[in-house]
Formats: sequence, structure tokens, C-alpha cells
Amino acid sequence: MKIIFAGTPEFATPALAALIAAGHEIVMVLTQPDRPAGRGMKLKASPVKLLAEQHQIKVFQPATLKDAEVQARVAAVHADVMIVAAYGLIIPTVILHMPRFGCYNIHASLLPRWRGAAPIHRSILAGDNETGVTIMEVVPALDAGAMVSRGVVAITNTDTTQILHDALSLVGAKLMVEAIAILEKTGKLSATPQDESLVTYAHKLEKAEAAIDWHKSATEISRQVRAFNPFPVAQSQLKGEVCRIWMAVAESGHGEPGEVVAIDSGILVGCGDGLLRITELQAPGAKRLTAEVFVQSRNLAIGDIFTAAD
Repeated sequence: MKIIFAGTPEFATPALAALIAAGHEIVMVLTQPDRPAGRGMKLKASPVKLLAEQHQIKVFQPATLKDAEVQARVAAVHADVMIVAAYGLIIPTVILHMPRFGCYNIHASLLPRWRGAAPIHRSILAGDNETGVTIMEVVPALDAGAMVSRGVVAITNTDTTQILHDALSLVGAKLMVEAIAILEKTGKLSATPQDESLVTYAHKLEKAEAAIDWHKSATEISRQVRAFNPFPVAQSQLKGEVCRIWMAVAESGHGEPGEVVAIDSGILVGCGDGLLRITELQAPGAKRLTAEVFVQSRNLAIGDIFTAAD
């Protein structure tokens, strides 16, 4: 199959690698323009671009797909199908109709639940027991296309967004390769419309959501910590400094909200309901540390108080 692959971040790379390994011809990779990054703010290529260049695949990085000249370049490759995975740009209808067999997307949720920008984060925050990947037709409306296939991944009480991101990217790659094999053999993919009455939206994360409110339950705060790992990372004030909390799980018990009630292999902090066991955290300008090392380096003691970050 002659494929246009549109993707940008690390999430998309397993799918591109799997399609290459399956022997398909990637006639064009669409990815977002290089962005300034790091302390020197030097231009950095996307993970998808780096992978494409390793395989000598043509890379196209327009800032928009709305220009007629850009659309003409996409049309000129005469693709059989277009695959989208976390590309990040709106794809105009005219481009969706260019490939012979249409356009399909790898979406990191069990649609119609969690359409939108942050499905993995929102699934953890909401306390969902499972998430997954949906292969769907791309249509002009946001994540509203008919569903071709789905893969389910359980969410445990220690899963972070990073852990689920990595697992889901592999599931998506497998499902997409399977779908393209069927498309190549039969010339079509059967798809089921989404139930619009079950739609929920995974709105983009706001940095303000990272501030911990210790009056919430330990279960809610644990979800917040795990959902915001690796970004934007949950935060709380401790001894006048903003602490970033990377890993924490809920336990039974009681303590005043924000108060350190015990220190062992973790830091147990009181919440509105239950206790939060913090096992990894970070002080300003310092490295991420296990709770045991952090306690020693900061002279943390029972009775110290975590408060809301400003």
C-alpha cells in the first residue's frame, strides 16, 4: 500500500515503524515543523521526522494544510491511504478525500468516550477502569468518525499517563497494521458509527489543574498525580517551596489535610478522605527523588504540612 503517514510525537512512532516493517511504501510523512526546545531553544525535529529520516522517507512539514500549494504536493504522491496518529494539525476535507481508500486515525481512547486532546490524562483523572485505542475513519468533526477496531487496556491504581501512553502506542500500531492488511486484501474496512449519546470530551490540560487540593480524597489526588506524570506534574507547597509530586497512591487512614502523618518507604499525607502515600517527588532545581532520599535531604518530619501551590 502507498501510505501517507501524518504524525508528530513519540506516540506515533511505533505505528510508523510497524507499517514500514510490514512492507508498505510510505510515500510521504507529514509532521509538524521543527520547534525550539531545550535551554538553547535550538530547533528540534519531531520523533516521527527522525524515524522517517532513518528510513530515507520523504518528510513534509507544512505549518498548515490549508494552502493550495501544500494540498497539491499531498495530492501528487497518489496515496492509497492516509494514516493519522497525533499529528496536531487540522486536515481539510479536500485532503481527506485524496487517498484512494480514505484516511484513518489512531486515537488513544475507547471512543466515543474521550474525544479530544488529552484522552489518556482524562481517563485516569476520571477513575476509568480501562482505556484503549480506537482505529477510526477521519471526518471533519473532532474524533467523530466511524470505528474500525478497538483494543482495550486496563488501568491500574499505579498507572501513569506515561505508562499508558507507551502501552497504547504499541496497541495502536498493531491494530493499524492489521487494519491496513485487511484494506489491502479487500479494498474496504467495515466501520461502526459512534453512539453520540455516549460522547465525552477530553479537554486540553490547564497548568492550574496541577495544583493539589489536600481537602480532596486520597483517591482523587492519586489520580491527579498519576494523570499529570510526565506533564504538567502535580504540585504542592512544602516549607515555602513548590514540590512536584511524581508518584503517589491512595491508602486508608486518617490525617489532617496536607499533614505528614508517617514516614517509612513513603511519605504518608492526610487528605480529605484517606491518606496519600508519596513515593517520588522533586524539590525546585533538584532531581526527582525517592521519598526516602527526599526525606533525608530535606529533613522532613512528621507534622510538616503540604499546602496548596500558588
